[in-house]
Amino acid sequence: MELNINPEYTNTQSRAIKYLFDRETNDILFGGAAGGGKSFMGCSWLIVLCIKYPSTRYLMGRSKLDNLKKTTLNTFFEVCKMWNIKSGIHFNFNAGSNIITFYNGSEIYLKDLFHYPADPNYDSLGSLEITGAFIDEANQITEKAKNIVNSRIRYKLDEYGIIPKLLLTCNPSKNWTYTQYYRPAKEGKIEPHKKFVQSLVDDNPYISIHYKGQLEKLDEISKQRLLFGNWEYNAGEDNLCNYDSIINLFEQKGIEGEKYITCDVARFGTDKTVIMYWEGLCIKKILSFSKSSVTEVGEEIKKIQQTEGVNLRNIIVDSDGVGGGVQDILRCKGFQNNGRPINKENYQNIKTQCYYKLADMINKAQIGIECKDITQKNNIIEELEQIRSKDMDKDNKLQILPKEIVKTIIGRSPDYSDAMMMRMFYELNPNLGKYYVQ
Repeated sequence: MELNINPEYTNTQSRAIKYLFDRETNDILFGGAAGGGKSFMGCSWLIVLCIKYPSTRYLMGRSKLDNLKKTTLNTFFEVCKMWNIKSGIHFNFNAGSNIITFYNGSEIYLKDLFHYPADPNYDSLGSLEITGAFIDEANQITEKAKNIVNSRIRYKLDEYGIIPKLLLTCNPSKNWTYTQYYRPAKEGKIEPHKKFVQSLVDDNPYISIHYKGQLEKLDEISKQRLLFGNWEYNAGEDNLCNYDSIINLFEQKGIEGEKYITCDVARFGTDKTVIMYWEGLCIKKILSFSKSSVTEVGEEIKKIQQTEGVNLRNIIVDSDGVGGGVQDILRCKGFQNNGRPINKENYQNIKTQCYYKLADMINKAQIGIECKDITQKNNIIEELEQIRSKDMDKDNKLQILPKEIVKTIIGRSPDYSDAMMMRMFYELNPNLGKYYVQ
């Protein structure tokens, strides 16, 4: 049985297809406006590969399997119908195993790529070996999930003389898709094996004539993202940190100076204890612990203090709750989040004052971070994005978004940003640290 298909693509889709079939590119992000035919292209690419290379194996993934089956899989069926590829004759879909099997033995595995706390290393993907992968709405998964999928692309590559290929599609998002693809491509610094292709609504000739009109009725930020495919949209006037300045933290050294240690101690089961070692305004080392006693945290801080030669007056620990026990062990400075602002300035508390100072120094490129751990890096970026002013239109003391709301937004406590914030205690009034007496 043979199928002869002759796909037709728009000019933009053709650019992406060119990269998908060349021998220099492994990793392609096709991203931009909603309705730009991104899922259509991803599904059609997998179909072409399945037919061209018998008995090969591919992954079609999304954050949640349920959404994948309700959206991307339906697009797959639409492409098959358009090309006269018939279910039961040319392919079969097993809803139990979530595998599409073609007449020539090729397969497409539908996979859930959500970051579940019980499976942080994506062991659910097991020893899966695939020939290629298409991840739809890639902005909804973690960079680690994407890397794990990439590492599984090795099946029958040598037999057919092809190279590993990963296709990602998504709408504009200020996360790793922005930092790893859009921004480097815009600056002409994208890695040679990666490509970014911008998608627009008009790229899809099959889109409803009413769809564009519906997008035009959205709020301004959503319209910028979904209609115009704008990756540089402003996330909101209440954000204290500029997004590009947050990203630049990992590319700059920060201001030189004395050595410091800051620590945010976990209070509840889902919180993390985060310890940061600083040289001046550059974070040189980050340690995080899911569960640890106050004694263990104290010992970890002592190790860093002794190894790096950190003056006791330059160690500060969140002393609210169980953190007070760590402070007692070390006899270091304690940070009380709800304490009075330094110099009685117009802030709700000292925590708010320190966060405003942190945002100011980030925006002025005065802080640097050395961090090779992708998860830690992404967590820091995500948390710093949530440093927002609250009730700016009211005649109150300056406030920031409460931790309870931030936890609701990102699904966890902002432990990394809290540890960074405490370092500002010494910048607001250096004498408070220098002349602190035990």
